[in-house]
Amino acid sequence: MRELSPADPLRWLVLGWRDFMHAPGIGLFYGACFASMGLAIAWTFVRSPQWTLVLCGSFLLLGPFLAIGLYDVSRRLERSEPPSLGRSLTAWDSNFSALVLYLGVLVVLEMLWSRSALVVFAVSFNTMPSAHSTLDLLLNPENIEFVIAYAAVGAVFAALIFCTSVISIPMIMDRDTDGISAGITSFRVCFLNPMTMFVWGTLLTLLVVLAMLPWFMGLLVVGPVLGHASWHAYRAAVVPRQTTAGSGAAP
Repeated sequence: MRELSPADPLRWLVLGWRDFMHAPGIGLFYGACFASMGLAIAWTFVRSPQWTLVLCGSFLLLGPFLAIGLYDVSRRLERSEPPSLGRSLTAWDSNFSALVLYLGVLVVLEMLWSRSALVVFAVSFNTMPSAHSTLDLLLNPENIEFVIAYAAVGAVFAALIFCTSVISIPMIMDRDTDGISAGITSFRVCFLNPMTMFVWGTLLTLLVVLAMLPWFMGLLVVGPVLGHASWHAYRAAVVPRQTTAGSGAAP
């Protein structure tokens, strides 16, 4: 692993934008998928909030598969190979079993997160959340203790998922490694570079939130750019295999 600078995330975004501009058609395809997922979740939250968590869990599996296509495009551009939408759609099959196992862990974490949030809601109020009641309760200044507890639980699980996955999925795709080793490496990268990973996580959150504001249409561009940038974050954090093979160091 490499030590990173807090300024590196800005460089990853620049490289992500460069990759997007080299293959804008492929990027817009994946961006449209991300935007459609956001619209589907928003529509379900308003019309049938009881199915929102189910849909989020499904997209938690689908999202990384889509991101792998963007990683494949960045890897091909890195190798001076022409990117292809068809090849990017099947890039996940290079290490399918490890990827499925790892995504299963993510789903379990997401389920624990949602259950913990429901427990916080249940001990604070005597009704189950709905689309309108949740928003009203979160915006009511009288419920400050609930808001703090709700945010704290979300922050803990969000940090856990981020540390586990920040470089895991591109590493699984790029190398013949298992999900546990990739997750441990991701944690080690975060502990070695806490400030850089904090800046990167903050940038990811802000850009996604801003992209969601215009009816998720910002994800058409922000989604693929962040996907490409995540590949460059992985490349910056972990020494390439050919380098480690020559030096005898562990990847």
